[in-house]
Amino acid sequence: MIVVLFSSCNNGTEKDNKEIVTDKNTMDEYVLQQIQSKLAIATDAEGKIDDSLTLKFFNPVEEFYYTHDYAPAWSDTGKFSPQINQLFSYLDTAIRDGLYKEDYHYSALQKITNLLQYDSIAMKDAVLWGRADLMLTDAFMNIISDIRQGRLISDSLAYKNDTTKFNNFFCSQLNRFLKEKNQDTIIRNIHPQNRDYLALRETIHTFLQTMDTFHYTILKYPYVFENEIDSIDYCNQLKLRLSESNYVSLEKELDSLQLALVISKYQKDKKLISDGKISKSLIKSLNNTDNEKLKRLFVSVDKCKEFPDSMPQRYIWVNLPSFYLKVIEHDTITLKSKIVCGKPSTPTPEITSAISDMVIYPTWTVPVSIIKKEMLPGLKRNSAYLEKKGLKLYDKDGAIVDPTTINWTKYSKGIPYKIKQSSGDKNALGVIKFNFLNPFDVYLHDTNQRYFFNNSNRALSHGCVRVQSWKELAYFIAQTDSANLASGDSLSYNTDSIDTWVTKKLRHKITVKNRIPLFIRYISCEATNGKLVFYDDIYDEDKNLADRFFAGK
Repeated sequence: MIVVLFSSCNNGTEKDNKEIVTDKNTMDEYVLQQIQSKLAIATDAEGKIDDSLTLKFFNPVEEFYYTHDYAPAWSDTGKFSPQINQLFSYLDTAIRDGLYKEDYHYSALQKITNLLQYDSIAMKDAVLWGRADLMLTDAFMNIISDIRQGRLISDSLAYKNDTTKFNNFFCSQLNRFLKEKNQDTIIRNIHPQNRDYLALRETIHTFLQTMDTFHYTILKYPYVFENEIDSIDYCNQLKLRLSESNYVSLEKELDSLQLALVISKYQKDKKLISDGKISKSLIKSLNNTDNEKLKRLFVSVDKCKEFPDSMPQRYIWVNLPSFYLKVIEHDTITLKSKIVCGKPSTPTPEITSAISDMVIYPTWTVPVSIIKKEMLPGLKRNSAYLEKKGLKLYDKDGAIVDPTTINWTKYSKGIPYKIKQSSGDKNALGVIKFNFLNPFDVYLHDTNQRYFFNNSNRALSHGCVRVQSWKELAYFIAQTDSANLASGDSLSYNTDSIDTWVTKKLRHKITVKNRIPLFIRYISCEATNGKLVFYDDIYDEDKNLADRFFAGK
């Protein structure tokens, strides 16, 4: 027997009418009907059941219930299965895996499950039981997706949009979780198994134990002042933030000079330029709280989930924020070199490729992007601009053109010429260039500005990656090519010939037969020898991702 109750009020967990089932032995039948009807509503509403509940993983959730004839999965005749405690237990510690429990209906689930276990009227309500079942299934599928793939994955690659994953990932994992006794093992086996992810994940617990959990004021930069009131408000926010770090008392009135002195002291303590001015570096430092670092750590953990579980036996790894290149052989670093990468205005892109050839004493053909941004404005200012830079102008037939004979003012978006720099010690590419297929016209190379390697911040190039240990990298490629030579095959070069060509300053292109995989990545946190290392978020990429995915956390 059932009793249908109508109510205009909302208790915060359910907006539908109540369906009170007095015979608990028939509860599952009515819960099944509730699940089926709610999924029907969500079908035409992109997973939305009502204003307070949207199933983020509606498609695999619907598939699960369809294959189980819409029967409740988490309860039996009005009583929860013990697995619900396992799920809550995991969510209570999910932060150690880089997950925020509130992303998985946590508070709403706690409220509704408490009602269904301890409220004598609620525990007879089939509407609430159906709602709870759907929320638990959606939460579980969301959790395992975020563990396996992370939250940064594109929609086109997301498991929740891949019909082949509905049964062989989501449904199969939930079936195991609901049937087997060791739920911890089930969740643990979902984690990616690549070395970088596992090492970085291991650092989360230690960071959580030692982090400053105070939620400091986060300041915007740049900040547009529409009027004087905006300026005053911003200075008050800045004063509040400085007071949170004990640099000033909120009760103390500060004029602009006094505020500048406080800022200067903070800058000096943080080893910034101590000029007392509001700047990007100042705000970035103030915003670099442990809570913001935690978000960046979670972003980096999610990025590592996108790596394959097994990397090649040998490969070249470039992590842009670290300003280092590493050669990895059998999980061992055999070469490490400082690099210079792109400026924030011309960032180096993330690339997966392989070294195809090396060019000793290369010429440099200036990319179109640099011509537009730098060369053309320079030519408009002074037609002798290229000569001062050691560059030459060529027409479409390869003939040298005198730039002083051209009216540069008529060009705005580009020019019908190529600009090249001859090989030699003054060439921007230096002694050697390492080519690899990519759509960005980017490569690894030496440089004629080797003093840049002395800088701590080495985001200074137009986008290519400059390598300090270029000779050692060339030797590694040559030795690898020789060691992996096919039977009966031969090489036209070795380390000795490279030395000869460099010494004699001879231009020479070397085809690499055994191409070395190359990965250029942007990871602002790394686990190094078991310790967590934070790098400067040079392009603000991870900050922007954290703001997007972890807003309000």
